[in-house]
Amino acid sequence: MKIFNTLSRSKRPLVPIEAGHVRMYVCGMTVYDYCHMGHARVLVVFDMVRRWLEASGLRVTYVRNITDIDDKIIARAVERNEPINELTKRFIHAMHEDCEALGVLPPTHEPRATEYVPQMISLIDTLKDKSLAYQDPQPDGSAGDVHFSVRDFPSYGQLSGKSLDELRAGERVAVVLDKRDPLDFVLWKRAKPSEPADAIWPSPYGPGRPGWHIECSAMSCALLGYHFDIHGGGADLQFPHHENEIAQSEGALRGDRPQAPYANLWMHNGFVRIDNEKMSKSLGNFFTIREVLTKFSPEVVRAFILRAHYRSPLNYSDFALQEARAALVRLYTALELAGFTAAPTDEQAKDLLEAAMQSPHEQALAFREAMQDDFNTPEALAALFVLATDINRLVAAQEGKEASALAALLRGLGLTLGLLGRSTRAVREEGAHASGLEASEIEAFIAERREAKASKNFARADEIRKMLLDRGIVLEDSPQGTTWRRG
Repeated sequence: MKIFNTLSRSKRPLVPIEAGHVRMYVCGMTVYDYCHMGHARVLVVFDMVRRWLEASGLRVTYVRNITDIDDKIIARAVERNEPINELTKRFIHAMHEDCEALGVLPPTHEPRATEYVPQMISLIDTLKDKSLAYQDPQPDGSAGDVHFSVRDFPSYGQLSGKSLDELRAGERVAVVLDKRDPLDFVLWKRAKPSEPADAIWPSPYGPGRPGWHIECSAMSCALLGYHFDIHGGGADLQFPHHENEIAQSEGALRGDRPQAPYANLWMHNGFVRIDNEKMSKSLGNFFTIREVLTKFSPEVVRAFILRAHYRSPLNYSDFALQEARAALVRLYTALELAGFTAAPTDEQAKDLLEAAMQSPHEQALAFREAMQDDFNTPEALAALFVLATDINRLVAAQEGKEASALAALLRGLGLTLGLLGRSTRAVREEGAHASGLEASEIEAFIAERREAKASKNFARADEIRKMLLDRGIVLEDSPQGTTWRRG
């Protein structure tokens, strides 16, 4: 298995530090609002990674954190006049609902930043002892924030691939009077008089709260140990967040172990874009997962995300989601024609997945090869569509046994991506709802068309087909009868 490593800017083989066991940390959500489609991509992409590693026979310890203390969280809680814990609790619950809807499996560990403040303070103590952190006074003489000194960490910039001078020239860093260098970043923020009491912790550096970057270092190392296999997150976190994580983690914990970096492989998923701009709350051009799920099923959203390679930009539009729905229906239609109409039980799903991972079939090999090459889901999905075409051909030729075997393979491979686990009836009803027609109405039109053809009223039969097509319903005739799907 090869994975594109952002740190080396090349594909590198995945060689677990502990044989058969992959330890992976992914930066999760800052919970002050509902998750949007950019968050959905992070959730689905790394769920796909986790599923594929496990399908490949590896044990995975997956940590995805929750940032539940942050400037935006404090501002939102103050704005709404509610305790921070109540605000974050509500949006954590909403995030879990979104994850469950999208078929995102719970991580092995889901640490919250507020539960790891002592570990963060301990890391800061170590950095200060190693002269990598300082606390300079403010102009009025009072104690300032604690900052990391980037110029005292020689390899700073390794993830972004830029020197300190290049970063300083290109980065818009606010001038802070108690910083020695504009690129120095905060490890501990002194409490401000205006901040609520539930945003303040005691520390050797005065009452305050941790900086954002130190949170992930403390949580990842506490749960996975220093030096683990994969660190992931959105491309927007590459600099400065992940760069800073490397500096403070390796600065504090690497010591005399030059062959033991903080993380072996760094993975970053691309942005979700709208009109060629990154989808983000700060730009106000975002759609929440909940909004999108009022128009499209969770499986359609998941398929939409997986149709693009995880490192590529993903352009959001209703049309793109409609295309994903049509593609998904095509796969389900092949399953239905081969007699796979019910959703598999958990035991059946396990057996189908395991058989698909061992299958010598040409398309199974193509699927697995694509996934082993940096999780190339577009190529993997292409193999599924070849299987669907072959199933349709076999059904038309009345070779039911062969069609059933390919349908089992199709479903098993789809399940490795978290797809094709529903009943065809559920998918059909969803398509009918999207068209504005009930399934019973569509079936009635199909029956009327069948009668029109039997009485040689071909004009009426064509009229019904066109009317349904205009409503997004595609009719497919075969020797076994007429089926329909969302187009």
